Amino acid sequence: MVRNCPTLERFELEQIRSTRPDFKRNLAIVEALYQEALNLGVLPRKDPLEGIEIIIRVARVVNSV
Repeated sequence: MVRNCPTLERFELEQIRSTRPDFKRNLAIVEALYQEALNLGVLPRKDPLEGIEIIIRVARVVNSV
């Protein structure tokens, strides 16, 4: 059980700052996720414009602020 949460948060933040991003590893993860989406039949979409109304509505709200 964590009793000193701020200390743990500082430790985790320092760990993130001290490790450098690994581009090759991140690219391999993205490619694996894309391949899994293809295998599951999620990508490519049958109708590329499916859900475009929602995207437009969100864009209008975000850009109006």
